[in-house]
Amino acid sequence: MMKKKAKVVQNELMENAHKIWLAGLGAVAVAEEEGSKFFKNLMEKGEEVEDRGREHIEKAKGAATGVKTVAESYWDTFGTTIEDKMTTVIHRLGVPTKDEIDELNKKVADLTKTVKSLRTPEAKATTRKTTTRKPAAKKATAPKTEK
Repeated sequence: MMKKKAKVVQNELMENAHKIWLAGLGAVAVAEEEGSKFFKNLMEKGEEVEDRGREHIEKAKGAATGVKTVAESYWDTFGTTIEDKMTTVIHRLGVPTKDEIDELNKKVADLTKTVKSLRTPEAKATTRKTTTRKPAAKKATAPKTEK
C-alpha cells in the first residue's frame, strides 16, 4: 500500500508540474498575442497625449505673443507719456529743446553767411575808412588864475 500511495503522489506531482508548464506556455502565448495589442494601444494613447501637448504649446505660444504685443504697446505708451512730461518740465524751466537749439544754430549759420557775403573787399575798405579816426586836437587850456 505504501508503494501504491507513493505512486499516486508521484503521478499527482507529475500532473501538477505538467499543468504548471502548460500554464507558463499559455501565459507566454497570451503575452505574445495581447502584448502586441497592448503595445499598439499604448502607442495610440501616446500619440493622443502628444497631439494634446502640441495643441497646448501652440495655445501658449499664441498667448505669449499676445502678451508680448500688449506689453510692447504699454511700454511705447509709457515712454511717450514720460517724454511728454519731461518736455513740459523742461519748458517750464526755460530750457530750450533740441529742435529749438537746432533751429537757432541754423539761423546763426544763415546770419553768418549773410554777414560774410556783405563783407566784400569794397565793404571792408569802406568800413576801415569810417572807423579810422584822426587824432584829436589838443584843447587850449586857460591859464590858471591865482587867488
